Amino acid sequence: MELNNMELNNMDLNNMDLTALEQIELTPTADLHCHLRQDAMMHLVTPYIEKGGCDTALVMPNLQPPITRVSQAVAYHEALSQIAPKVKFLMTLYLHPTITPDVIAEAAQSKIIYGVKLYPAGVTTNSQDGVLDIGQYYPVFEAMQAYDLVLNLHGESPDIEVLQAEAAFVPTLNTLHAAFPRLRIVLEHVSTAKGVEAVRQCGPTVAATITAHHLFITTDNAEQDVYNFCKPIAKTLEDRIALLRAAVDGSGKFFFGSDSAPHPIESKEQSNAAAGCFTQGWTTVLVLDALKQAIENGWISNHKITQETLEGFLSTYGRQFYKIVELSGPSRRRIRLEKPGETIPKSIESSSGKLEVVPFRRGEQVMSLSWLDKL
Repeated sequence: MELNNMELNNMDLNNMDLTALEQIELTPTADLHCHLRQDAMMHLVTPYIEKGGCDTALVMPNLQPPITRVSQAVAYHEALSQIAPKVKFLMTLYLHPTITPDVIAEAAQSKIIYGVKLYPAGVTTNSQDGVLDIGQYYPVFEAMQAYDLVLNLHGESPDIEVLQAEAAFVPTLNTLHAAFPRLRIVLEHVSTAKGVEAVRQCGPTVAATITAHHLFITTDNAEQDVYNFCKPIAKTLEDRIALLRAAVDGSGKFFFGSDSAPHPIESKEQSNAAAGCFTQGWTTVLVLDALKQAIENGWISNHKITQETLEGFLSTYGRQFYKIVELSGPSRRRIRLEKPGETIPKSIESSSGKLEVVPFRRGEQVMSLSWLDKL
């Protein structure tokens, strides 16, 4: 029996061998958690969003000073859009005592602010102005639920041993979900099997982002190379495998957020190294490479990887959760990943040469990525 083109395409989608893949076309990636910084660093790293295959980016607000006012978010959005006009930037506010229900109402009317980021005080970069008492923000969460903004959680408890900090935060996640069942909540950069299971046990308004670097590394890797050091710190092999399996489980509760966090080389190589992995320019290809390694190691089955599951994790599930209506249908632009590929550079520099950033997995060979404009 002769098969038509649609049937052949469906066969290709459902019988993908990622370990032998030479080329694939995908819808653009939505990076639903990234750090683009400010000033010279912003100008250096923002163009790498599209290089990584992304056309949508949820931008974190932990600048100096933090983004706590709608006017700041609007100005930041304008600055980023001038650098990368083809990217849709989704902005966030930094949860702070100046955030009130009235500010939430203003944020919802802005149409560019999609969430509010909760940083427990002191847990990560520029979180010194973060939350000490979550209970004081319940009126804000009530307003967010009413206006349908997302609560983005840095899910680590302060003053806890770092390997246990995410697990210790799970009761807080459960309490917030029980108190505000219609509030959309994202457990950002989930890094443990316990965190994955907690999100699975919550209702459909709770989801989690998974980074590319947490799909690759464990605590041992972070100790061996400062450019693998991040927060939340990478955990055990068991945790890594749980993340890989969640990324392809098809539930829609787990989607991509790079947590790409650039730092000047001096900040990474000092005695008190800054936490963060810079992955922005290679986000999509890194995810595919991590999944390929997982198949080769026997941690996930090859049949779990289809075009639908890849696009779900990298694009569709996150867009649906954030209700990005204008991008929910087929995109006119697509990306192509193919071999023989390229080598991740040892570093990138500003045009002045005064700012240098070292990428995650520098020197490694990955697939190349190009943009296809469909007419």
